[in-house]
Amino acid sequence: QVQLVESGGGLVQAGGSLRLSCAASGGTFSRYDMGWFRQAPGEERKFVATITWSHNTYYADSVKGRFTISRDNAKNMVYLQMNNLKPEDTAVYYCARGPYYSDSMISAPASYEYWGQGTQVTVSS
Repeated sequence: QVQLVESGGGLVQAGGSLRLSCAASGGTFSRYDMGWFRQAPGEERKFVATITWSHNTYYADSVKGRFTISRDNAKNMVYLQMNNLKPEDTAVYYCARGPYYSDSMISAPASYEYWGQGTQVTVSS
């Protein structure tokens, strides 16, 4: 059974940084794309970033240059380093497991099969 557990959220001032972590268990982690999504109150869940099995990375335009996604296959971990945070980054952030052996930018939530419980990120102005 696949499980994803996020951690690292919190309250930070605008301009600050946070690093989110996602611990994965079950399945062959290294062969799957992994993604981060976020959902603000009253809004739909939105794509933030994805890292493919081959370590290619793709980002939403709103976070390019500020966020960095990475993975450590030896530890079954995915990370999201978030710098220069803005109040509009406030949301619940979710880690998700994407397609098997894809090497494309997959941004649709429906393409991700397994999800974590989410971690709250709040950026104050």
